[in-house]
Amino acid sequence: MEGLKKLFLPITATLGFIQNHFKAMVFVLIVFLIFAPTDSQDLRPINLQQISLIGPIFDTTEVVEQIDAAREDDRIKGVLLNVDSPGGTVPPSLEVAYAIKRLKEEKPVVVYASGTLASGSYYASIWADEIMANPGSMVGSIGVIMQGANLSELMEKIGISSQVIKAGKYKQVGTADREWNEDEKEELNKVIQGTYQMFIQDVAEARGLDINQSDHYANAHIFTAAQAKAVGLIDTLGVSYDAKRRVEKLSEVTDPAWNKEDKFEKFMRTLGAEGSMLIHTYFPAYSLR
Repeated sequence: MEGLKKLFLPITATLGFIQNHFKAMVFVLIVFLIFAPTDSQDLRPINLQQISLIGPIFDTTEVVEQIDAAREDDRIKGVLLNVDSPGGTVPPSLEVAYAIKRLKEEKPVVVYASGTLASGSYYASIWADEIMANPGSMVGSIGVIMQGANLSELMEKIGISSQVIKAGKYKQVGTADREWNEDEKEELNKVIQGTYQMFIQDVAEARGLDINQSDHYANAHIFTAAQAKAVGLIDTLGVSYDAKRRVEKLSEVTDPAWNKEDKFEKFMRTLGAEGSMLIHTYFPAYSLR
């Protein structure tokens, strides 16, 4: 009997390990299947690059770095910026906009609206050579907003009050522990209106539109892709296939080879975008939305 146990020890040990670590092994297998490269992955040197701007715009450091790297890489002959974003805060949107403007000076760049191209994400896209939108996409919402919660009633119910020592009449502007007074609202409105004027001026310049007619294409109007084309916010309608062919034509490459997006990076970016949206939901935000 003892001999039989020794004989089958390797098999029983293996089965025992599988039984004890089954869940972990399944998890590792799933991760491998999701992120492992496919057999058909193209190993040719890339000469065209697709960069994605997905989700709410709060931190665009990585996207700007990718755009600048593509601009400095002599092997890259053209860039497609795939955008599906409802907008976000002002400075990060401008960072992308001016990175695209720098890129345009060196090589062709096309923006493809794969879902939503609105507010901050539209601002980020205006300096591209061309903007193409999926026929089912939403475009526009050229406007600026600042909003915040008034938690004073909730604080009163749970017995919390705030204490403030300040210097400067407007130093407490935007706090959530009380209703904003009229002077504070006017102060915030001054910033909002100034940013809105900057927004429509840049759109008019980049897109060749009449700023005196901005009520037709700005004023936070929301358009279908076809409507956006009619007012001059985009150039053409198409799908991803068309957008890539357009970049290839503008870049004049004879043997197009596109970059393959890393699946793990895409997964982490999506996760980060969802987390950022949750964090910014209930806090005052100076946003292009």
